[in-house]
Amino acid sequence: MPKNPIIYIDISLFAHATENIDKVMEAVKTIIPPPHIDEVTFKKSKLKGEYGNPVTVLRARIKKQEIIKVIVDRISKSLSESDKNRILQELELRLDRSNLYLRLDKQWAFRGSLKLCRADPIHLKIHFKTNKQDEIIGICRRMGIMP
Repeated sequence: MPKNPIIYIDISLFAHATENIDKVMEAVKTIIPPPHIDEVTFKKSKLKGEYGNPVTVLRARIKKQEIIKVIVDRISKSLSESDKNRILQELELRLDRSNLYLRLDKQWAFRGSLKLCRADPIHLKIHFKTNKQDEIIGICRRMGIMP
């Protein structure tokens, strides 16, 4: 396995008009704990929701290997075995060239746990140095993201 098989991780999420941005960022701290969260700059942009309501989009690209390791460790330790199996079973939907896509439940993250979800998630895009599926699976298994 290459020393640093992941080049970067993109994190993005929405803060709806009914949500407190500080609480949304608390959810992110389950993935990127202090003091590392202070090293990550989230760019904010504004959108209009389906009914014209304001939505804030928060995006960050993490390239620092120390923070990438912390994120991967958090995912590995926090996801249930059934979620890890689901990643493997849904690999064709989650893997695009060098990118592995995960959607984590924002509400669960706010409570300190990580769980896969589909609706209103924290989006993660893990960009690997390789684009070979079998190598990415091997890396994810060694890192504990997949069984």
